[in-house]
Amino acid sequence: MTYSNHRNRAPARSLLASALVTCLMLGAAPSVMAQSATSSLRGQVADTAAGTEVTATNVASGTVRRATTRADGSYSLMGLDPGTYDVVANGQTQKVTVTVASAATLNFSGAPANGSTANATNLDTVNVVAPTLLQEVRTSEVGKTVSLQQIQTTPQVSRNFLEFADAVPGLIFTRDAKGNTSLRGGATNSDGTNVYIDGVGQKSYVKGGGVAGQSGSAGNPFPQLAIGEYKVISGNYKAEYGQVSSAAVTAATKSGTNEFKGETFYRYTNEDMRAKTPAERQAGQTKEASAEKEYGFALGGPIIQDKAHFFVTYEAKRFDLPVTIAPDGAVGPAAALLPPEGAAGLGPASQPFQQDLIFAKVDFEPTDNDRIELTFQDRDETQSQFSGQTAPEAGREVVNTDRRYALRWNHSGERYYNELMVTHEDSFNNPTPLTLANGITYTAPDGTEDRTVVKIGGASALDSQVKGQKGWSIEDNLTLDGIQWAGDHTIKMGAKYKQIDLYASDAAQINPTFTYSLGDPDFPSSIPYKAQFVKPVTGVSGVSGEVRSKSKQIGLFIQDDWQVNDHLQLNLGLRWDYEKTPSYLDFVTPQQVVDAIYSQDPRAAAGQTYADSLALGGLNIGDYISTGRNRKAFKDAWQPRLGFSYDINADEQHVFHGGAGRSYDRDLFDNLQLETTKLALPQPTIYFRNPSTGTCINGQAACYDWNPNLLNGIGNLQTLVGSTSNAGLEVDLLNNNLKVPYSDQFSFGMSNQVGEWLTDATISRTLSYDGFAFTLGNRYPTGQFFDDPRLCGGTDPGLSQAWSCNVPGFGSLIIGQQGIKTRATQVLLSAQKPFTQESGWGTSVAYTWTTARHNRDINEKYAFDRGLIEDYPTIRSNGAPRHRLVVTGSYAGFWGITFGGKVTLATPTAVNDWYPVPQASGYDLPTPQAAVPNANGKFLLGGKIFGYRSVDLQATKTFKMAGDTELYARLDIINVFNFDNFATYNYVKSNGKLQASYNETGDIVGTPRQVKAEVGFRF
Repeated sequence: MTYSNHRNRAPARSLLASALVTCLMLGAAPSVMAQSATSSLRGQVADTAAGTEVTATNVASGTVRRATTRADGSYSLMGLDPGTYDVVANGQTQKVTVTVASAATLNFSGAPANGSTANATNLDTVNVVAPTLLQEVRTSEVGKTVSLQQIQTTPQVSRNFLEFADAVPGLIFTRDAKGNTSLRGGATNSDGTNVYIDGVGQKSYVKGGGVAGQSGSAGNPFPQLAIGEYKVISGNYKAEYGQVSSAAVTAATKSGTNEFKGETFYRYTNEDMRAKTPAERQAGQTKEASAEKEYGFALGGPIIQDKAHFFVTYEAKRFDLPVTIAPDGAVGPAAALLPPEGAAGLGPASQPFQQDLIFAKVDFEPTDNDRIELTFQDRDETQSQFSGQTAPEAGREVVNTDRRYALRWNHSGERYYNELMVTHEDSFNNPTPLTLANGITYTAPDGTEDRTVVKIGGASALDSQVKGQKGWSIEDNLTLDGIQWAGDHTIKMGAKYKQIDLYASDAAQINPTFTYSLGDPDFPSSIPYKAQFVKPVTGVSGVSGEVRSKSKQIGLFIQDDWQVNDHLQLNLGLRWDYEKTPSYLDFVTPQQVVDAIYSQDPRAAAGQTYADSLALGGLNIGDYISTGRNRKAFKDAWQPRLGFSYDINADEQHVFHGGAGRSYDRDLFDNLQLETTKLALPQPTIYFRNPSTGTCINGQAACYDWNPNLLNGIGNLQTLVGSTSNAGLEVDLLNNNLKVPYSDQFSFGMSNQVGEWLTDATISRTLSYDGFAFTLGNRYPTGQFFDDPRLCGGTDPGLSQAWSCNVPGFGSLIIGQQGIKTRATQVLLSAQKPFTQESGWGTSVAYTWTTARHNRDINEKYAFDRGLIEDYPTIRSNGAPRHRLVVTGSYAGFWGITFGGKVTLATPTAVNDWYPVPQASGYDLPTPQAAVPNANGKFLLGGKIFGYRSVDLQATKTFKMAGDTELYARLDIINVFNFDNFATYNYVKSNGKLQASYNETGDIVGTPRQVKAEVGFRF
């Protein structure tokens, strides 16, 4: 089935003042850039007069774009939807295919040659209809295009279209043990990514994951049947890209054509079509029931020939995913001490998931200069989540919804192109516990830390949440072409205004959690040593368990792509972003909390307040107390984007490229809202006495006598601490001068076209700053973060964090601040031979070498090992392996069977934990360290050097039927050799060094060997 890959026309990028003036001239409200998926075509028409017409007709849809030549014979066609075109100039016709978000060159000779396809370069052919023009190599962006042919032939474990970005150097797509998928760039987490569908950013403003709805989800962000192709940019993006500090993906959707075309598919696998997981093999038991069903359809066609078309698609997932419940690797032997109900929670389990995706588009072109599009997308999914140490009954059910509308008007002029777009989104993620009951957590001591063995009973009250975003935006983008001054300039400028309501509630008064310790010589395992529960705050004004913030976003940009001469192009851009979040800016720290902080520290000498104790430790609490008037929105998000490309022979065969730029992301609302919700519905933790000794575990300062009646309802626990008491209730405060996380990116490389091959070698350097983290604000009366617990009422001598030194009358002080930093250097090597009908094969090779360091685990926002984030040591990052190789290929084989393959190899990725470093005082100081697990596998040559290995294959047989109809059958074999790619670790702390090894009975990344069968019909 062939659809036309229509998308937004070329974006605009603007100088700040010019963007505002442009919007006023166009009569549009201020709006930000569209990260457009459209392309441009430019070149020379020899021996022709100025004003000669050049036309490009989309073969599938019949739409036409026109331009005229300038005095020097040059022309440019802007706002082309990726696809196949008949381009006519000076009596000559060339049939070519342009790719997504590219600027291609097509020259015409002086002599007419009607129907000629000469001079078209074969590269990355889409649908193998016509020669594809050379990908954009005169750019400083580091990236690669993923074609429809690659999407259709590469083996795939999920139908998440982002999976194919895995074949781009510097990108890592992961399906974890829960079936959740994520895309990361460099050595950062997935929060820094952004995906643009037809120019509309899908950014998550509340939760992590980068893409709205993708945090902890096994689902797809968008139906794969609707994707034509997409471009992945891993660094040095141009100024049009905003709210991104890692990878940017710009995808183009399909459109209807002048013929009715349709497709339907059904894909299936179950436990009989997979190998056993490592846990199932270890236990010697039968396989846990599991199944994956995926099905859907697409339909497109004309409404008015050559003028209006429609396209609609639906895809569904119905999964039962195998997972393994296993103890934390550091305390695995403690599983033998579990009571029967706890032991029953360990072992293989099946996690259900279902998703429905809809996308629909109507396009209308009333003239050759205008295109109007209306699109709708809907995502609706339900997922039960449990794995790691969480048994199924202690899991949660997550309802995830995302609905978006977009209306676009694209208009072309003789030397300009404009895009106006209005959008609306409604995206929510709402988890609730699967079981309403007491939660039971069994732990075991690991030095001074308690590690989880298994969780049973009800999920935590923190698993009952509402998180979401809802609002609209308007944006306008203008491209000016053919501006002559010391060369040729293409100026793109844009502006955007977005108003988005952000919602959050963080807990409910349900499911208290009781924690038992196994094998602790200082506390019996027959009673819990602590309990955590929700208790409404008493007598504190201005707080609420639910937060709604009417946030406003503004973005402006300008980009000048300056072709200085036939060899040198400069990419000069500037971007500015601004966001106003009232819930943070207008928050007033409750007077009761302020009074407590500035009251006498009960552990200190008379006259020393709690604020004084904090100051002795270098913490100025005044930086965290808000009056509602002393916070300002961050206004310094200026982002220069500078780059160059130098074409050695002016033939786009050998091109040096490089760039430097800054890119700001944003602060997640999930972090900002805790200042309000934690005070309204805090979760105090209380400890119980050892009946034999009368002491608390680990020297805790205050504890209660255990009473079995406390298991009979959360009200009993709330009464125990006192209905009017706020003791033990956590206080979260944010820094009054919060900034926005950003990254500085630098790159230098060379692209080459050697015959049919396109190669690239690039070295990139990414420096990320101001990542958000929560730290423990508590301090001993001495001002120290680590000291003798007896100074705050504890009973055990030693050295520990100031957990017992609470805010007077409240609980612990948790402060939110910036300070996480990452340093990453990568060598990115790629080689691509596109599939062509003539050769019958295609391949891509992507190798990434990474060295990266940071001061905090990329997956953690809570940092309690040190008093301030600045105090953390810099250690090896757990964001990326040192070596990673991905090879893909496709081959048109015998009997009309198309074969595809993918090989993924990676050395072990470092893990971050802590090691007890002895101090002069005789006590140990928990210190963050990194360790690299021993490799567990080999591949073809050499010894055990890999931590991840997978060989995936697919074969598709198409059966031609009457007319254009066809049936196809496809088999995917994922992880053909059944390599074990472990996801959890065992830790050993000895000889001054943290050591790690893979937990060979725990969860795995990806899947065991699995066969997926698919059948489909196209017409």
